[in-house]
Amino acid sequence: MKSVLSHRSLRFALTGRRPAPFAAILATVVGALWFGSTVLPGQAAERSGKGGQRPALTVEAVQPELRELPLRIATNGNLAAWQEAVVGAEVGGLRLTEVRVDVGDRVRRGALLAAFSADTVQADLALQRAALAEAEAALAEARANAERARQVQPSGALSAQQVGQLLTAEATAKARVDAARAQLQSQELRLRHTRVEAPDDGIVSARTATVGAVAVPGQELFRLIRQGRLEWRAEVPAAQLHRVRAGQSVRIATPAGDSVEGRVRMVGPTVDTGSRTALVYVDLRSAPTQLRPGMFLRGEIDLGASRALTLPQSAVLLREGFTYVYRLVEGGRVEQVKVETGRREGDRVEVVRGLQEGMPVVRSGVAFLADGDAVRVVESAPAGKGSPR
Repeated sequence: MKSVLSHRSLRFALTGRRPAPFAAILATVVGALWFGSTVLPGQAAERSGKGGQRPALTVEAVQPELRELPLRIATNGNLAAWQEAVVGAEVGGLRLTEVRVDVGDRVRRGALLAAFSADTVQADLALQRAALAEAEAALAEARANAERARQVQPSGALSAQQVGQLLTAEATAKARVDAARAQLQSQELRLRHTRVEAPDDGIVSARTATVGAVAVPGQELFRLIRQGRLEWRAEVPAAQLHRVRAGQSVRIATPAGDSVEGRVRMVGPTVDTGSRTALVYVDLRSAPTQLRPGMFLRGEIDLGASRALTLPQSAVLLREGFTYVYRLVEGGRVEQVKVETGRREGDRVEVVRGLQEGMPVVRSGVAFLADGDAVRVVESAPAGKGSPR
């Protein structure tokens, strides 16, 4: 065995060639190294283009556009009754015998809400009518005596004193008739007040009337939301109060997820010193039935419209509390740009700061990009079709 190895070594020393298997292995290794250092990098460069980096994403480009966006003030506020009428007792010492309505009932103007016992008032009314009749009879007699006195006065049959007394008696009787008639009218009015009627169309919002209770004059029996109208009392910051005017339209979000239209009726004349806000009264003439006074709602006051630089919502990335877009730069790369956004309308977002008109940015897929990534830009898809993936 040793002689064989010595023979092969001697032959290598004389000829300078290794045995055939070793030469084949060495040739294979050298070829692999040449292929990896020459062919593969060329193919990779060909795939990645000029940048030498494979594109991270295929994207579409979009440019900021100037569009008309609505100007709105977003604010909060409480819902309240437009006007709340207090219906009270106008007679005293009478017992409530009937209550016809309850909280939440809709009533018409003049509808009977409650009634007091009218027996005592009717008896007093009959007595007053009799007193009036007696006073009218006395007046008729006094007038006849006074007329005779006027006729015989020229003849001197009656003294001047007697004539004066008869004329005075006539005037006194007339005054007593007027007093009796006024008292009769007072009793008739008291009888009408035994019926508590609705002063206007509306909704009963509170009731303290109870059958059997004896009311005193002025005691509250019911509260009524006049005409069923509600208003939204929006709390607007003092710095934006100068932009609000009566007649501006308002959109208010309801708990059901829809919205209700309103109109500014009046701007409050004072500003709260604690919150630095003023009340803006918004009239809701056709409020949905699910809305109730006391609800806290959000809404927007429409101030008109103005032109603004906008982008699609998909082009804006929210990350760590800031907003960014990816601007397309030379070499097929993207640059992360921090922007400040403002109003939103549909799928458009206003760019307040950080971007200029005509600057191309990535339309969508921004969540999968990083600053400096290489991308492949394709033309936008026709309307109604999706973006290339």
